[in-house]
Amino acid sequence: MSPTTVSAAAPRAPQPFYRNFGGQVLAAMVVGLLLGYVARIMGPDAAGNPNWLTQTLATVGSSFVSLLRALVPVLVFTAIVSSIANLRQLNNAARLVWQTLLWFAITALVSVVIGIALGLIIQPGLNTAVAETAARAPSSTGSWLDFLKGLIPSNILGLQASTRVGDSGATTSLNFNVLQILVISIVVGVAALRVGPAADTFLEFTRSFLKVIHKVLWWVIRLTPIGTIGLLGNAVAVYGWDALAQLGWFAAAVYIGLVLVLFCLYPILLQANGLNPIRYFQSAWPAIQLGFVSRSSVGTMPVTERVTEKNLGVPREYAAFAVPLGATTKMDGCAAIYPAIAAIFVAQFFGVELGIQHYLLIVFVSVIGSAATAGLTGATVMLTLTLSTLGLPLEGVGLLLAVDPILDMGRTAVNVAGQALIPTIVAKRQGILNQAIYDNGGKTIEALDAEAVPA
Repeated sequence: MSPTTVSAAAPRAPQPFYRNFGGQVLAAMVVGLLLGYVARIMGPDAAGNPNWLTQTLATVGSSFVSLLRALVPVLVFTAIVSSIANLRQLNNAARLVWQTLLWFAITALVSVVIGIALGLIIQPGLNTAVAETAARAPSSTGSWLDFLKGLIPSNILGLQASTRVGDSGATTSLNFNVLQILVISIVVGVAALRVGPAADTFLEFTRSFLKVIHKVLWWVIRLTPIGTIGLLGNAVAVYGWDALAQLGWFAAAVYIGLVLVLFCLYPILLQANGLNPIRYFQSAWPAIQLGFVSRSSVGTMPVTERVTEKNLGVPREYAAFAVPLGATTKMDGCAAIYPAIAAIFVAQFFGVELGIQHYLLIVFVSVIGSAATAGLTGATVMLTLTLSTLGLPLEGVGLLLAVDPILDMGRTAVNVAGQALIPTIVAKRQGILNQAIYDNGGKTIEALDAEAVPA
């Protein structure tokens, strides 16, 4: 019998631009900007309330973010527990963990130095048109005591209740503390390993549950173009371009810093470790793009993990640990560049002289305290932690809130890029990176979606 000849499958034709996820997101950004501009022109209604278009954009954007946030607790728990179990399959697991933390600190250190340098060179606090009447204390603040207390779980679910009293009465809402969930997950994962074979059923269930959550989250991610219209449109409708013009030098300093980290520091580190920077950006772009529009590192985590494994060649056992850890603690944009420039802005605006000890404190807070960004409420709380450590007026935060949504997009994109970068560099240095995958990566988000749940 003659051998059967099997022909290779023909390569799939590229999708039209309008059907490509990246093209859809770009189109959604344009539509969001236009609708936001229209809503801004329409202005409030006769009663002074936001018009129907602004309310619609706000509802669409907040609903998309709520869908992402709803999946975060179970996603972080199952991802961390599964990744700790997977680490036992690697011979050098302990070394990988310490190398990951070391490179987290190295990139944060260089990033915050870049932020300090830009703050001193551009002097955004002296070149601003914002009025001092805009200064007001933020509704939430951060301190080292809050950070330390945040490490101790208040309950097994990492939930926190908050009550707000308004004109219509008191309302109570439940929120989750990502840092507490991280601590709980690490403890449970380590305990499962120590239990031994008796925990195999639990670990297998956790892995299966993680796959289910990944699939559900991919469905939410496919709604990104719709969410982008709402988020961008509402930002333009509410804040307009006036605030951006008043804080133009501050916004420019932040984005210059983000560009330097993303397109100078990261390529230098890649090149120094024998990795092609262009290949890295081609492969990591789906995650970076989603981080930019969603403004959520944790919500982007499944995409980041998948591009790290499937596009960049990092072993699944290591990527499943490093990416979730990075999504909750590795934030060069929110916890290094931004608080450094913002702290210098506040000091310059209020005429407070900073000495060398203050700049060293900024470095310390950015390198050590970045986990507070996950444990509390994002970059604003990280900024208040920095300001309170330096003894600067917290009212300065109110000066910067108007442009925060615009800055947060760039900050999150850099965060996500760093969360994929560090596992890639560590894997390369430890000799476990699949170089062939790295050199031939670059799958689109549609291809990654098709592989989200392996057969």
